[in-house]
Amino acid sequence: MAMPRKGSRPISVEDTVFRWRIRHRPTYCQGNGWSPLTVAVERAEEPGRVLVVSLPCARPDNWLGERTIAVRPALVAGCIRQAIEQGWNPGQPGPAFTLTVTEDELAELLGEPPQYLIPFLWGMIPEGGGIEDLPRCTEIWSRDRQSTGQAPSNDP
Repeated sequence: MAMPRKGSRPISVEDTVFRWRIRHRPTYCQGNGWSPLTVAVERAEEPGRVLVVSLPCARPDNWLGERTIAVRPALVAGCIRQAIEQGWNPGQPGPAFTLTVTEDELAELLGEPPQYLIPFLWGMIPEGGGIEDLPRCTEIWSRDRQSTGQAPSNDP
């Protein structure tokens, strides 16, 4: 089964163009942090067997504030190379090939220790970070209307 094109990003590894994507919305298990963050990869031209990479962290939009990472092209390229070494043939039809990345392998693929993030209300903070790391908040309620409990209106 081919991966949806919408929301996918191209990446070139070893002179082959692939497309990769992260599911738009979390599954129930991913939202609860029970299932890991996954990335799907396939060849851009003549797709065959899909690669599903399972990372050792939760999705950024998990509901419980479990730690996560930013998935960058360098990480995806490293995962593609590792999957090919482990026997993934992207041109061959068949069921999805699963690559489960451990925390130690994640550091090797990134070339440095992973920079974990913690989802927090309106943004992300680095793991172990403090209040000074919080992003600036967008004001939702107008201060002059807080006492009335009314939402701000569009009146001039």
